[in-house]
Amino acid sequence: MSERRARAEMQGRRGEAWAAWYLRLTGWRILGRRVRTARGEVDLVVRRARTVCFVEVKWRSRKTDLDASIDARRLQRVAAAAQGLVARYAREGETVRIDVILLAPWCWPRRIANAWQPGV
Repeated sequence: MSERRARAEMQGRRGEAWAAWYLRLTGWRILGRRVRTARGEVDLVVRRARTVCFVEVKWRSRKTDLDASIDARRLQRVAAAAQGLVARYAREGETVRIDVILLAPWCWPRRIANAWQPGV
């Protein structure tokens, strides 16, 4: 692994840890971290009451780069991975959604709730 890639990996893991901390502070319970499936990976799986949320975390070194960090293709990949995990984490009748948390140094986390809308 190149030094640049290793640094990006380390920053990504740190961003996921910060996102988990933020979610716990806002009442969510962490069910899984970096959960891998044959279709891809989900950064965090969290629960609050009757809602299970699959969370994609994006860390950028500059706040101005956050808006371009998530797109439909990336969300499609997370949705495919989450589809394979729903049976493991959610019970019948519970709300399931995909959220995105965007992080940059010296900025409050920005959360996009229910970021994936199939067919949109």
